[in-house]
Amino acid sequence: VVVTHEAVVNRLDWMREAYGFGPADRILQKTPASFDVSVWEFFLPLVSGAAVVLARPGGHREPDHLAELTVRSGITAAHFVPSMLTAFTAAAEQDEAIRTGFGGVRRVFCSGEALPAAAVDRFAALWPHIELHNLYGPTEAAVDVTYHRTEPGADIVPIGRPVWNTRLHVLDAALRPVPVGVPGELYLAGVQLARGYLNRPGLTASRFVADPYGPAGTRIYRTGDLVRRRADGAVEYLGRTD
Repeated sequence: VVVTHEAVVNRLDWMREAYGFGPADRILQKTPASFDVSVWEFFLPLVSGAAVVLARPGGHREPDHLAELTVRSGITAAHFVPSMLTAFTAAAEQDEAIRTGFGGVRRVFCSGEALPAAAVDRFAALWPHIELHNLYGPTEAAVDVTYHRTEPGADIVPIGRPVWNTRLHVLDAALRPVPVGVPGELYLAGVQLARGYLNRPGLTASRFVADPYGPAGTRIYRTGDLVRRRADGAVEYLGRTD
């Protein structure tokens, strides 16, 4: 996927301003560099004045190491794929040292998979003072395009609202907007869209289509994700269309 510098910078600038990252923050870098989440773990500190703290290789799978590193380095923000968050929470439920060691974190971000409501509830039961944010986005749109601060007790965890310079369209098979509360396919528009798939013009043409709601020549990205928009404007992920 060919992602532009502009797309990545928009993503980084949004996160810095939305969450107020600055020199007082220490961001945990534990995602392997082959995954897109590592982009903001590496570069958000550079655009915000924060420090980056590197986990040891494979350390993202070791709750003891992450808790010890949090205490030793004063980590304030970390990311987990939801399945790893569940595993980390389960380990903390059984080990007070992990539970206490991780308690100094201020914000945790989740993305990469659907975030189960039960995972939010278990996390909040251990660390009610830590903000847990659900992010959503494909690699074709520079890592993340939506955000939502979670609250325990929800039936479904929304993927939320768009980041800067991004539009979300919930459309039917004829690319017509569906009413609030009605499932439809999620299409993305804005500066974070990739140029396409490298040397794969056919696939690019099938996924990046003309935007019927934007200026001439602009495109929207067909995610293949089934969603619905709530009355308050937040979007909920329901599954795949294929």
